[in-house]
Amino acid sequence: MSNINLIDSFQEFKDFKNIDRPTVISVLEEVFRSMLRKRFGTDENCDIIVNPDNGDLEIWRTRIVVADEFSEDDDLEIELAEARKVDEDLEIGDDFIEQITLESFGRRAILAARQTLVSKILELEKDNIFKKYKDREGEIVTGEVYQVWKKEALILDDEGNELLLPKTEQIPADYFKKGDTVRAVIEKVDMVNNNPKIIISRTSPKFLQRLFEMEVPEIFDGLITIKKIVREPGERAKIAVESYDDRIDPVGACVGMKGSRIHGIVRELKNENIDVINFTNNASLYIQRALSPAKITTIKLDDQEKRAAVYLKPDQVSLAIGRGGQNIKLAGRLTGYEIDVYRESVNDDEDVDIDEFSDEIEDWVIDELKRIGLDTAKSVLDLSVDELVKRTDLEEGTVKEVMEILRSEFE
Repeated sequence: MSNINLIDSFQEFKDFKNIDRPTVISVLEEVFRSMLRKRFGTDENCDIIVNPDNGDLEIWRTRIVVADEFSEDDDLEIELAEARKVDEDLEIGDDFIEQITLESFGRRAILAARQTLVSKILELEKDNIFKKYKDREGEIVTGEVYQVWKKEALILDDEGNELLLPKTEQIPADYFKKGDTVRAVIEKVDMVNNNPKIIISRTSPKFLQRLFEMEVPEIFDGLITIKKIVREPGERAKIAVESYDDRIDPVGACVGMKGSRIHGIVRELKNENIDVINFTNNASLYIQRALSPAKITTIKLDDQEKRAAVYLKPDQVSLAIGRGGQNIKLAGRLTGYEIDVYRESVNDDEDVDIDEFSDEIEDWVIDELKRIGLDTAKSVLDLSVDELVKRTDLEEGTVKEVMEILRSEFE
């Protein structure tokens, strides 16, 4: 075989992803030069000519013609008598050029070359995938679910590259099956045992930030800046935004007309409740906005300890704390302050709705009290412990604990 067609001889190389033809040909040339060095001791006097259009490859070897019996290195020189068997017109000092065929290397060398080529191309491909995705950390990627396991899901991108979505990076309400389309942010890219490991995330604040950039042109254009994002994935998120243009309302721009811009993001995040607030350097005002929708009466700051004592009317306490303490926890993370919530003391003639104690009394206990018509603090305190135990399914210890909480409200 005097003419080596790379496309026919190495069919599998046509299908390699992320590697251009010149790079493949460069690797092929290096492998053949290695074969030449093993066979002839040097490749300096060899030329490898590759046609990038069709993959044809030719190998030519040049030796100097010397007088008979004067050859000191057969790899670089050839005796005149031997050279004239090919070309009678050759003289001493001329270049003797011959073409090296692939089959002249032998079957074993060719098989070894193929294995080396495959290995080198695979290494290049893995390295290119790593570099490509390393540069894209923090970007959103879309892929198709290929396989779902207990602890993670395997996602394939448009080029068939493997992306891993761990369970810890999935929103609790996420449920995937093979063939589903998934959007996530590229969280981390590492090389593990010479293989690129691409971790994507749907719980990262970066994912929410990128979704806002896609939905809100003013953020993408830099007119509105996202100062900070905190999330309880799938449950609640708070995002602080700031505008450099006084004519632009950053909160209104992010929410959109009748919530048009934010609705798509909420759906993508499985109905995650998103609070968009105006950023300010005024810590007191920032904390008030962060605790929205609760309305604060008084706030006392300790800037040195980064603590805030917040006083609210009884009907605002549960709003400030939020379900499972989510609202106050996220507000603290957003502002950087440890927030303590206090009820404003009430007058003796005032009463407090029993629901306002949901942060201290479990919901099922409140429901049991409401079942027998006790829907305010004083209506519960008007009865004795024995009577409450008799009329409800509550234990005596639970009743005493409830009454102690309620009494402290009026002390």
